[in-house]
Amino acid sequence: MNKRDELIAKYALDLKDKFGVIADMDLLTKVAIGCGPSIYNPDSSTVSSSDESELATVKNNFLIKKLGLKDSTDLDEGISTVMDKYGKSNRNKYRVVVYYLLTKHFKKESVF
Repeated sequence: MNKRDELIAKYALDLKDKFGVIADMDLLTKVAIGCGPSIYNPDSSTVSSSDESELATVKNNFLIKKLGLKDSTDLDEGISTVMDKYGKSNRNKYRVVVYYLLTKHFKKESVF
């Protein structure tokens, strides 16, 4: 098993343990591939829910540019919903898991 496959398995386990979600492994893999090398860096592989600039990056680079959504308050509400589900006290909010949940939340699986 290569490093990416190990990380994807870790993300699937995170989805199951924290959200009770059985991951669509095909979609999860595509989201992980879409994140590129950032998944291998300890800092960029996670999302800080308390950092407004980090959340703006999620909104602009993922929701608007990648998923093709229009900028609106719905995007902020979607991010807030996912972050609340992940839990404020959880320090390790994996970027791939956040992006996967946002993709599902906005029903944009077709992008991948």
